[in-house]
Amino acid sequence: MELNFTLPYQQAINSWEIILWTGIVVVTYTYIGYGVLLFFMVKMKQWLRPEAKFQFTRENLPTVTFIVAAYNEEDYIEDKILNSLQVDYPKDKIEFWFVTDGSNDKTVDIVQQYSGQVTSWHSDERAGKIAAMHRAMQMVKSDIAIFSDANAMLNIEAVMEIVQCYANPKVGAVAGEKGIAMAAEEQASGAGEGIYWKYESQLKKWDYQLYSVVGAAGELFSVRTSLYEPVPSDTLLDDFMISLKIAAKGYRVAYAPEAKAMEQASLNVEEEMKRKVRISAGGLQSIYRLGGLLNIFKHGLLSFQYISHRVLRWTLAPLALPLILVSNFFLILHEHEIIYGVLFNAQLAFYFLAFLGKILENKKIKIKGFFVPYYFVMMNLSVYMGVARLLKGKQSVKWDKAVRASSTTP
Repeated sequence: MELNFTLPYQQAINSWEIILWTGIVVVTYTYIGYGVLLFFMVKMKQWLRPEAKFQFTRENLPTVTFIVAAYNEEDYIEDKILNSLQVDYPKDKIEFWFVTDGSNDKTVDIVQQYSGQVTSWHSDERAGKIAAMHRAMQMVKSDIAIFSDANAMLNIEAVMEIVQCYANPKVGAVAGEKGIAMAAEEQASGAGEGIYWKYESQLKKWDYQLYSVVGAAGELFSVRTSLYEPVPSDTLLDDFMISLKIAAKGYRVAYAPEAKAMEQASLNVEEEMKRKVRISAGGLQSIYRLGGLLNIFKHGLLSFQYISHRVLRWTLAPLALPLILVSNFFLILHEHEIIYGVLFNAQLAFYFLAFLGKILENKKIKIKGFFVPYYFVMMNLSVYMGVARLLKGKQSVKWDKAVRASSTTP
């Protein structure tokens, strides 16, 4: 009896080819394709159904509570207070609250020096940022609540730009614009982080023009007070979940690109990795807890945006990267088609650039081509680390802040 090994061999080749090309499609769509598709969808919408314009007059602006939850921010808090007080908004319609739960440095003393201009809410217990936010929101009586991080400096128009978005009654939350200070971009972390956020900003702009931003960042975001819904105390990405729970109710999350929150880049990529691991763990936690948003038959366009912009980045795309490399390696060993060799060499070149970025980290070399691949690899590696942290229960809501470049002495 003659055994035929040809069929199983060919099936193995076909399987590796499916893995390779599926992985390439997933990664390409996640990081490039969605942006291209989004651009054309927005252009089509603007042609078929232009967006209606809404605007408050200065006389009928809503009331605002501006909330900063801070833990041991003595290096930034005074600058944050002064920066907040200079925003352009009627003083009789805005309150500034600083919630300093658990702070045991000079943060509370500094805030209390500005009594009469800002309100200090302090508790000795350190329960995490989300607990501080919930405690504050139980006392908010204003129409709008705006949240901002202690180390994020705003432009003078920030509050007004955010509030004007609420003139549209369909808007339930607003995401501001995060920026990375240019002075730090000569470092590895600054280059990769800055370019990443510029791309993210463009995607947010198109997301909102199409329908809704899919999640806000804590540097600067806002909600209608009446729509605020507490999330579980162990939530890692509170800002993300709070805004998306509002979107799930049928409201849009707007994007205010002229409401800018600037912060320094992380001191180095290791410090930025702290943030990315926590964000990745929180992203996976959010996907589980916001499972209903995956139902495209119920949430339609919002589900499409959520899956394309967020879910794939925290699930299939990071998983696809090693599978692409392994399947490609198998195929060049058993198939002699040029395309497989070109793809494999291109991957090796990309990862080599990432390795050089690691070598040159924190050296003042203005070749961002090294640092962008490094940041990309680090960002995807953080997903695996986030999974491990989440499964082991080691990612606390009381996370340590990443050290920023400005916090060191030159």
